Amino acid sequence: MTKKDIETHEDVHLLVSSFYAKIRKDTFLGPFFNRVITDWEAHIDTLTTFWETSLFTTRKLERKYYGNPLAVHVKVDQENNQSITQEHFGNWLNLWFETIDEHFEGEYALKAKQKARKMSTFLYLNIFQSRQ
Repeated sequence: MTKKDIETHEDVHLLVSSFYAKIRKDTFLGPFFNRVITDWEAHIDTLTTFWETSLFTTRKLERKYYGNPLAVHVKVDQENNQSITQEHFGNWLNLWFETIDEHFEGEYALKAKQKARKMSTFLYLNIFQSRQ
């Protein structure tokens, strides 16, 4: 059976909500997220907007993301005694890829994987650098 590509706001929401359902249950990643995120509905909404903005750069969107993910992740690392490791980012990336593959295939599905790979590397390197 052929899967569809990520094409709409609803598709991005399905991806993000399915992914974070896995994150919340994950014994390795869940504790970080479940301690920090108090309003999951708002978090899913924000991350849907983030990924929609990241994936559909040439489209006119109802909402765009203008936040600072690096500052948020550095703060989470500091609040967790600088315990976020490369392994956390690797597991996060594996769950992201797994979730994409369960639901989608195509150009935007690949783009979502590429952007996540770059983002995880960027965030980890900058979190590590902020510890100096």
